[in-house]
Amino acid sequence: MDSRQNAGPCPPVAALYDASRIVEFSGDTNSFHEITYTGEITGVDLVCRYLDDQPMRAEVEIDFAFGKGPQADSNRHTYRYWVAVTRRSSKVLAKQYFTVDANFAGNTIDGRREVVQDILVPRADETISGSNFEVIVGFDLTDEQLAFNREGRRFRLDAGS
Repeated sequence: MDSRQNAGPCPPVAALYDASRIVEFSGDTNSFHEITYTGEITGVDLVCRYLDDQPMRAEVEIDFAFGKGPQADSNRHTYRYWVAVTRRSSKVLAKQYFTVDANFAGNTIDGRREVVQDILVPRADETISGSNFEVIVGFDLTDEQLAFNREGRRFRLDAGS
C-alpha cells in the first residue's frame, strides 16, 4: 500500500464474535481433558487503497493466539479461517478461506500475525465510500463448534500470554 491520502474511509474490520475462537476436542463430552487445540483471533487491522473508480483494495492483518491441549498429538496444527466482505450489516459479497499454521515446538501456546493481501471491496463507482462495507474475519467452524461458542462456553490454554 502506498502512503497517499485515501479519497475516503476504509471499511470497518472486525472478528465475528461467534467465530472468533475455536476449541477442538478428541471426544464427545467437551471437557477440558479432551481438548486437542484451541485458537482465538485477538486483533484485526485493515488498510485500504482507493484507485479511481476501481474496486477498493484492502490488506487485513489478523493476530491469532493458539493453545495445545492435553489430547494434542502433534506440535503443529493447521487452522482454517475466512475473510468476508459484506455490505454494512448485510449481505456477504465475497468470502475467501485461508489457513494458518501453529508451531508449538514443545510449548502449549503459540501466536501468529497473518497478513491477507488483495482483498477486493467491490465499489460500483468512485462515489461509493468504503464505509458502506465491512470486512469480517472468523474461524471456519463446524456446527458443533459454533453451538459451543454461542452457548458462551470457552477454554483458553493461556492464549495470548
